[in-house]
Amino acid sequence: MTLIRWEPYREVDALRRRFDRLLDGTLMAPLAIDREFTNAPAAELADTPEAFVLRLELPGINPQDLDVEVTAKSVSIMGERRLEQTTQDHGSFHTEFRYGKFQRTIPLPALVQNTNATADYQDGILSLRLPKVEDEKTKVVKLSIG
Repeated sequence: MTLIRWEPYREVDALRRRFDRLLDGTLMAPLAIDREFTNAPAAELADTPEAFVLRLELPGINPQDLDVEVTAKSVSIMGERRLEQTTQDHGSFHTEFRYGKFQRTIPLPALVQNTNATADYQDGILSLRLPKVEDEKTKVVKLSIG
């Protein structure tokens, strides 16, 4: 009878290598290709006493390709980033830019006067100023304790 030395770390290492190969293969490929969720622009929302200021990062997009809809409760931004490449006879082309249509709806924490909203697009940043409804600016809530 031959005794074989058991090395648990070697087995764990082999299992880890097999798992890494599995994740490098077809299992993770659909996640890398799916751009529906990553194509939405980054946003930041500032709350001032008079208004909300919403800024969206949209570099390289023509303002005419944007559609912004403001309701009392949310803001929807739709647009398209188009590929502007000229065909060349030689060489290769590699890009990490994301092209195509995108849409993002951002709920607002309070009601706004959508008829008085203003927009400005400068240096790839879309800035929206969304005035709050008068009731929301002066609203005071009294809490009872106990």
